[in-house]
Amino acid sequence: MDRDDDEQRRMNDRVAEFVAQIRRFRAGELTEDAFRPLRLQNGLYVMREAPMLRIGIPYGVLSSVQLRRLARIARTYDRGYGHFTTRQNFQLNWVAFEDVPEILVELAAVRLYSVRTSGNCIRNITSDPFAGVAADERIDPRPWCEILRRWSRLHPDFGRLPRKLKIAVTGAQQDRALIRVHDIGLEILTNDLGETGFRVLVGGGLGRNPALAQELEPFLPWRHLVSFCEAIVRVYDRHGRRDDPYKARLKTLVGALGMAELRHLVMQEWARLADGPLTLTDADLERVGSRFPEPPYQDRPEDDVAHRRRLSGNPAFATWVRRNTHPHRRPGYAIVTLSTKHAETASGDLSADQMEQVADWADDYSFGEVRVTHEQNLVLPHVRKRDLYTLWEAARAAGLASPNRGLLTDIIACPGGRYCDLAKADSIGLAQAIQARFADPGVAQDIGELALNVSGCVNGCAHHAVAHIGIRGVEKNDRACYQISIGGDAGYAAGFGTVIGPGLAGEEVPAAVERLIGTYLSHRRGGERFVETRERLGTEPFRNSVYGEEQPIAKVANG
Repeated sequence: MDRDDDEQRRMNDRVAEFVAQIRRFRAGELTEDAFRPLRLQNGLYVMREAPMLRIGIPYGVLSSVQLRRLARIARTYDRGYGHFTTRQNFQLNWVAFEDVPEILVELAAVRLYSVRTSGNCIRNITSDPFAGVAADERIDPRPWCEILRRWSRLHPDFGRLPRKLKIAVTGAQQDRALIRVHDIGLEILTNDLGETGFRVLVGGGLGRNPALAQELEPFLPWRHLVSFCEAIVRVYDRHGRRDDPYKARLKTLVGALGMAELRHLVMQEWARLADGPLTLTDADLERVGSRFPEPPYQDRPEDDVAHRRRLSGNPAFATWVRRNTHPHRRPGYAIVTLSTKHAETASGDLSADQMEQVADWADDYSFGEVRVTHEQNLVLPHVRKRDLYTLWEAARAAGLASPNRGLLTDIIACPGGRYCDLAKADSIGLAQAIQARFADPGVAQDIGELALNVSGCVNGCAHHAVAHIGIRGVEKNDRACYQISIGGDAGYAAGFGTVIGPGLAGEEVPAAVERLIGTYLSHRRGGERFVETRERLGTEPFRNSVYGEEQPIAKVANG
């Protein structure tokens, strides 16, 4: 039996074990208190209206077969749609408890699982949705993500950590994996000798008291990746707080110990692991790398005549290509983003019919492969430029061709108060109201790059703290309202936004956003982005546009 078959057998055994636990709970043989940690370690939540099942999509990569299975499950067991999350996962928000065993078996048949998508464990490894194809990529992160996934998914010692632990990996000049807001962030590099290694960051995280990850190791040789990560997690497991869930994340331990002491503890632990069984070999890398073969690309000119003719003759198509395609490393190909964002649906939601259409397009145009982004969109990573027009027409008919990648209307929003027990406000409704306010696509194009994120509570699942305009639901006098921050940014130069004033009623927020953008447009210089104009001017002009001149500037978002 090869290692892949052995892993699938172990995962299927884990599914069978959880199915048996569900049946014991339903038969009254397990109490709610005994069952709760079991269901959480298998991605099953009890939410506001119904159970929610979270399904892991390893480093955001799906096959067309897997996407069709998700569509079928959504149609059969949910309300005909599903939700793609900011951590490249998939959620079913309306499942019946009695159907969960059948869902898990159907997922396992296509190697999708809910195991350790929740609970105090190492969560789904996330990465660049353009991995392996982006023109600005130095090294493909997918094999390294797969190595980390195999190490972490069923690790016997890391299923009951002080709190959840998230790992992200990137290998490109632009950080599309948000490594600075993860517990462990890994940037793949080559040194002056041409050797591959990792810049290791630790202690990042959003939610309550957000923190940016700090550098623990500037260059870790690739053979030591797993053993070094094991050392970090062991130190966290041993020293992390367990008395207070709000102070149990790795970022809190980094803050309490300081980087110097944390580095000492990690190096001390690693001394017992380095050059041991966890050391990677050339054979390990070759075996895992074989999972990611080069697709059978055609040799094509970068400048396709038919494609150029379509661009010059159709302004709407040209706008979509400019916004929703990304340079591919192969001439004649493009990376395509399919936007889930418009005023009629929740960010990240796709119907079963839409998922099946995307799966068909993946087969027709992208070698059967789909990616999930942290912005809650889908990506077809290998599209010939000559096929872009046909794909655009099909995507437009399916409601998946909004030309808004990276624009104001590409809103990231969590499920919020419509689903989540923790939410203080309706993220979806507010995002849709802002979408409607800026419905004219020409307006969003003129505004330019602007990240607007809406979280329903302090946990920040929509990453509002690193948005150019971040909106967070809060409760004030038993009423839901929304706190606005500006100036956050993601990527290698990540930073947190500054709260500009007290919370606003939901009906006031779209107009407040409009005033913030009006201030930006009246002051921007040349091609400045919103976040750059705010950096130059400071917060006060933007705050005054919303609150007038009497309101004092507030604190850092979630600080």
